[in-house]
Amino acid sequence: MDALARRRDAEIERGVCLVGPHRDDLELRLGDQVAKAFASHGESWSMALALRLAAYELLRADGGGDPVLLLDDVFAELDTARRRALASVAESAEQVLVTAAVADDIPGDWDARRIEISMRDDDDSRVSVVEP
Repeated sequence: MDALARRRDAEIERGVCLVGPHRDDLELRLGDQVAKAFASHGESWSMALALRLAAYELLRADGGGDPVLLLDDVFAELDTARRRALASVAESAEQVLVTAAVADDIPGDWDARRIEISMRDDDDSRVSVVEP
């Protein structure tokens, strides 16, 4: 709090936050290894997704109502088991918005309303609702 108070004028002058927890580096580990240097792409992706879901759960537990869970093309990097596990977690959310470049990346048995958006160069774009 002391650092925040000391840097307040400089932050206002520059229009940017200069101190605070959002400016700190976060070191994640897999066992006793630093994940940044040791983790595979899939492990890194899973860790990042776990952090996002944890932030969602913190907001949810805060008592201000259920936040909207946004999952932007997250299924593409996951294997089938992790896709199902994520869908299971997402089903407990009141509102979930999911994007996917490939429809088959989203578990087929997930009971969700789908809206497909097709964009083409020839202006023949369309939006269609696909019922589960």
